[in-house]
Amino acid sequence: MIQVKNISFKYAGQKNLVFDDFSLELEQNNIYGLLGKNGTGKSTLLYLISGLLRAKKGTVSFDGVETKLRNPETLQEIFIVPEEFDLPAMSLDQYVKINEPFYPRFSREVLEECLKDFELSTNVKLNALSMGQKKKVFMSFALAAGTKLLLMDEPTNGLDIPSKSQFRKVIAQHMTEDRTLIISTHQVHDVESLLDHILILSPQKLLLDASVSEITDKYTFEYRTPDQMEDVLYAEPSLQGNAVIAPRKEGSAETQMNLELLFNAVTQGKI
Repeated sequence: MIQVKNISFKYAGQKNLVFDDFSLELEQNNIYGLLGKNGTGKSTLLYLISGLLRAKKGTVSFDGVETKLRNPETLQEIFIVPEEFDLPAMSLDQYVKINEPFYPRFSREVLEECLKDFELSTNVKLNALSMGQKKKVFMSFALAAGTKLLLMDEPTNGLDIPSKSQFRKVIAQHMTEDRTLIISTHQVHDVESLLDHILILSPQKLLLDASVSEITDKYTFEYRTPDQMEDVLYAEPSLQGNAVIAPRKEGSAETQMNLELLFNAVTQGKI
């Protein structure tokens, strides 16, 4: 569905490449978690996939069409929610009337359901909202657009604790079989329960590209005492004991993935 093939990219005026001969393939009907330290290119990758940035070399394709061509038929199937954005000084109703024609499957019913879950009215002035409220309105519009591909950059930044729970609810309710969602985030605890597949970036390289089921089939995530560390691949001290990743033994029960622990282990080259 999404094919990133041998791309190279750098920003104008910068010496170092963000990506150099980088490739990636993403399948339909998955929620991908895109993780990486600051400066590893997470946001850049989202913008390249959406067609808002163009690779210097290589290709980025969605359903077989290069996104850099910005064909209307392709763009109507892609929606990106950036980390920071502005909304115009108008009512939500006016905004919807102007923008919904660009998305053939736009659903006002879905918009109203998402806003209700976020405890927001449809009768709002966009410029009168707080940043957190604007983010909830824009994410509601994004889900209502009905695109096959939805990209979100740090979607839970600026949301309070109840709103983060509401975010997980609206995502779970409005994912469809023909939709792919990529969430770039540092806030792993906010999205951990939603993810089907984990992507971990380092500068110019993909460190991990694996489904959650592949990860939990291969590894055990648990707490251990100091005398139980013989087969541990990675460990961090915690109040409950040592949080560890170890090879999963045949016949043992599957454990819940600890995404923060996994990220630290992968970026430190432990697994």
